[in-house]
Amino acid sequence: MPIEPEPCEWAFPPAQTAGPDGVVALGADLAPGTLVAAYRAGMFPMPHPDAAAMVWWSPDPRGVLPLAGFHVSRSLRRTRRRYAITFDRAFGAVVAGCADPRRAGGWITPEVRAAYTVLHAMGWAHSVEAWDDDGALAGGLYGVEIGGLFAAESKFHVRTDASKAAVAALVDRLREGGGERLLDVQWTTPHLRTLGAIDVSRAAYLARLDAALTLPPALG
Repeated sequence: MPIEPEPCEWAFPPAQTAGPDGVVALGADLAPGTLVAAYRAGMFPMPHPDAAAMVWWSPDPRGVLPLAGFHVSRSLRRTRRRYAITFDRAFGAVVAGCADPRRAGGWITPEVRAAYTVLHAMGWAHSVEAWDDDGALAGGLYGVEIGGLFAAESKFHVRTDASKAAVAALVDRLREGGGERLLDVQWTTPHLRTLGAIDVSRAAYLARLDAALTLPPALG
């Protein structure tokens, strides 16, 4: 089970007070207690190039991937079999892949990497890895699990459909955990919609979050 961090030293505004752009607050820090408190309250951190301080977001609408609505295409069924899937075997390597500065729109700073590495050591952050036949890391994802919430932070791939295979394995694992779990993808994209992601209102997200937080974690 995760190690409960020291209490958050900051007083976040309620997620419902976010502006039209989804920004709730600026500042604070990335201490474990701050991060866990923010996710529990429906927020997540992400740097913005126009802001010197950390930005805390609660988008409306919010992207979620319903476990029952996850779509596995015929091609993904075929390519999934190419990869061996593991959990929490190479967290640092997955985050490094997601933070590759050559990726367009990169936002994972060294400070973010360090903060989530600490969360991983405390049992809150998890990775899913997809390995190819040669034993090389082909792709993966990482995120934060609090009770029945899994907040997916980022994914990457260097081989076709490797990150999709990791998502499919995560969905299977969360389904095995039972209950009304919440797979948060922050914002929907055309790619995520092909997997079944949908938009829900902030109010609906927060209601689902309250229910999900009562469940035990599925990954650990």
